[in-house]
Formats: sequence, C-alpha cells, structure tokens
Amino acid sequence: METERQIRPSSHKMSSDNNLEFEVKFLVPDLAAVRERLLAAGAQIDKPRVYEQNLRFDNAWDGLLRKAQLLRLRQDKIARLTFKGNPQEEISTEAKVREELEIEVSDFETMATILERIGFERRQVYEKYRETFALGAVEVVLDEMPYGNFVELEGDEKGIQEAADQLQLDWDKRILDNYLSLMARLKELHQLSFDDVTFANFADLDISIGDLFQ
Repeated sequence: METERQIRPSSHKMSSDNNLEFEVKFLVPDLAAVRERLLAAGAQIDKPRVYEQNLRFDNAWDGLLRKAQLLRLRQDKIARLTFKGNPQEEISTEAKVREELEIEVSDFETMATILERIGFERRQVYEKYRETFALGAVEVVLDEMPYGNFVELEGDEKGIQEAADQLQLDWDKRILDNYLSLMARLKELHQLSFDDVTFANFADLDISIGDLFQ
C-alpha cells in the first residue's frame, strides 16, 4: 500500500517501552572538550554531525503550546514527524519525562503540506547542528544552536546521571526546558523581534542563551 511506503515507524530508540523520554541538557562553553571526553569514555559515534531544520506546527491559537505539547517536523538526513506530550510531573525524577511518538516520513514538504491542509500552521523554525553518540545505553547529542552549545543526554535516570558524571557535567546545572522555551525566555529578556531560532537571526547579535543563567 502507498501509505506503508510513505510513512513508517522511526528507528529512533525510546528511553523506555512506553514511549516516555527521559532527558536533560547542559549548556557548555566548549563542545570539543566534551567530545574528547566522550571518545575517551568509549562512546561510539551513532550519527555524524548534521544540519537540522525543525518546524513547529500548531493551530492558529497555539493550542498545543498552551498544553505544553509539541508537533514537530524535522529534516536532517531523513524527515521525521514527532509528537511530544505533556511533561509527566507525576513521575518522581530529576530529569524531564514526557511522551514522545515519532515516525519517519518520505517527504518533508509533502508532510508539511498535509499538516497545513488539516488545519495546522508553521508557527516556528529552529535550526541546529547535531552529532549523536552512544555511551553505553545513553544517547548523548552535541547540539550547536544559534544561541549556544548544549549536551543533551537521553536514557534512564541512573544512566544519564552516570553519563553526566563521566563527562564532567554539573548535574545541579542541568536544564529541563526545551530549546523553544529557552528561546521564549531569551526573547523576553532582550526584547527580540523574532521567534525563529535560526543562524541568520542570531548572526549579528551579541547575545547568547547564557544570558539567562548569569
């Protein structure tokens, strides 16, 4: 069937069998140093450094955003459609936990058009360069965002705490906000006139996400 060829489950491995994602991120001044520590710890490169374009979709009144949910279409080497549910606050954890459902799609623009046809709008763009590693059972990604560099850890809570320790990341400085929430805070702080997190928007600005944590 055509549908089976066009839309199929993503190979992205979730952190648990019930599609719950456990993750934390850290703002870092030097990604190269973290990369060296990763390799020294025996981490394997899972996906080489790649450029990502992400589109956040929502309805005209931002109904998903108001519920802390996310509908995202991502293009790197492949295209993927992702839904992230509400943070699971009832689960006792020091990480961020939320439902994540993801499928791989064959055509980025066609999927975007389908979403628009059924009432969603392209509400926000964000870009990054990402390199992905496997450190035991923990996924470690090095993210170069237009406003700063981050290490993101995904796995079970014990595993990500151990990985943070191996990589000399201060657990007390972990960040649970997503990149778009950080952008909203940065926009308010500096009274920015744009919402899109693109390299072009930040090219001539002497600001970074570190301004939020001073």
